[in-house]
Formats: sequence, C-alpha cells, structure tokens
Amino acid sequence: MKYLVIGAGGTGGCIGAYLAKAGKDVTLIARGQHLDRIRENGIEMETNWQGTYTVSPIKAHDTLHYDEQPDVVFVCVKGYSLDEIVPFIKQIAHKDTVVIPILNIYGTGGKLQIQLPELLVTDGCIYISANIAAPGKIKMHGEIFRIFFGVRDPAQFRPVLKQIEADLNDSGILGVLSQDIRKDALQKFSYVSAMAACGLYYQVEAGAVQKPGEIRNTYIDLLREIEALALAMDIHFDVDIVQFDLDILDSLAPTASTSMLRDINLGKKSEIDGLVFEVLRMGAHYHVPMPTYQRLAQAFDGYLQP
Repeated sequence: MKYLVIGAGGTGGCIGAYLAKAGKDVTLIARGQHLDRIRENGIEMETNWQGTYTVSPIKAHDTLHYDEQPDVVFVCVKGYSLDEIVPFIKQIAHKDTVVIPILNIYGTGGKLQIQLPELLVTDGCIYISANIAAPGKIKMHGEIFRIFFGVRDPAQFRPVLKQIEADLNDSGILGVLSQDIRKDALQKFSYVSAMAACGLYYQVEAGAVQKPGEIRNTYIDLLREIEALALAMDIHFDVDIVQFDLDILDSLAPTASTSMLRDINLGKKSEIDGLVFEVLRMGAHYHVPMPTYQRLAQAFDGYLQP
C-alpha cells in the first residue's frame, strides 16, 4: 500500500510520522521551510508521554515533484484549500486510488466526491490535538489519536478499506472503518466546532474550558445544540455527546488550542465559515434553534474572509 498525505500540519504530519515509523510506504506533501526541514532531518515529534523523538527518514515533496501513484490519499488541508488540491489528486491518482479527507468541516467527503467522480472518496474525521511548533517539528497535546473513515453508501465498500484500517492500527493510530460515518463524523464535528467557537469567543485555550464556570457551560450549550441538530438529521449518537466531548477536552494539555483560534490570531485565513456559520445554515435548514451559536457568531462577522 502506497500512502500519500496531502498537508503536513498537525493532522497530516502526525499521520505521516506514525505510518513511517511503522515502516509503511508513505509520502508527505508539504511546502516551504517545513518541507525543507522534513527532507533534511525527518519529523521531530514532541509529546508529554514519549518525550521528543524524530521519525527519519520520511519521504516528503511538494506537489510539483511528487511522481508516484498512491493507493490511498489522506487529504489533511484546511477546508478553504480543498479546491486547490483537486487537480493534483486527479493528476497522480490511478483508477483504484482511495481518497480519505480528514478535515474539520462536516460533509467534506460528499463535496469532494462530486469533484472526483472517477475515484472513491470516503468521509473521514480525526481525533487529535497537534500543531506545527516549528519547521519540521510537530507538537502533540494529548495521546488521543483516532481516525474514523467510511463510505456513505454501503455499495461503495471495497476490501482495501479493511487493509487501510489494519495499517492504521499497526502504526499506533486507532483506525476505525465506520459503519455509520455520518454519525461518527458529526460526533467529531460537535467537539471541534463547539471548541472552536468557544475558544475564539472567549480567546482561551483548553485549560479555561476545563474549569467549571461560564466558559465550560457555554461549551456544553453548544454541544446540546449540535445534539438537537443531529436528531433533526435522523442521526442518533450512541454516547452521551456532552460527556464524550468533555472527556476528550479534559484529557488535553491546558495549553491546547484550536487551529481556527491560532489562524485568526495570526491574521491568517481560517475555517470559521465551515466550523461556525455552516452550523447556523444547517440549523436553519433543519429548523433547529441555535441560540448559543447565534450569540457567539454575532461577534465573529469580522473574521469572515471576503
């Protein structure tokens, strides 16, 4: 199995590092100084439970110099960059290449499938807290590392999906070939969307949301609104979504923050439209009141990119 990971940030960098460390054939698509450092020294991984270590060698290229045909493509770019990588995927894929988008935005797989009609595009989501700490260096803020992926239509199932699941687990990643990817992806989205909105509104890292009080209560209110939205979509979580997400939140280092908060505070483009305003559009579509999302979003209009 030949793997390609497009995007070597906190998500893609960790996927590539874990696969490479386990001896899998994986290549990272990166750029700039980050790419240069990875090619020179490998990826340096900073953790609180295994210390700091380096995964080397690991293959890394930019899109212009990648010349292989991958069997599996993990798409780990930001939502606003998705359209940009479609021509590249068309160029390098073979007819049986499986594309697995691992983005924060809900429903990405279905949208990408329309743009790549000749390929199988699954849906996917990831549980991880990590970011680029410096060129060539990824910092993980918690041990949780799970990837859920699956087809939207059971008729699309292919045996290769079981091999991908096995390779992920063999690499130390909890890989789950989901039987209900709509549920699993929305369950993950509930965590990242609520945390992104709460973190930005209060300008806080995880530690402030881990403490009892107004900020944590707001986070819980946001989760309850996603739960109501799920029911309107005929999606039924098989866990107490509030407790499930709080358990994840409370396992993180207090300094963990969302990529959306980091991007906005650095003046970069962000995924705020897909993480916050899309929730309001979904609520309107399914006639679900979203008062807490609405209240927070009123403070976010200035963050939307033209």
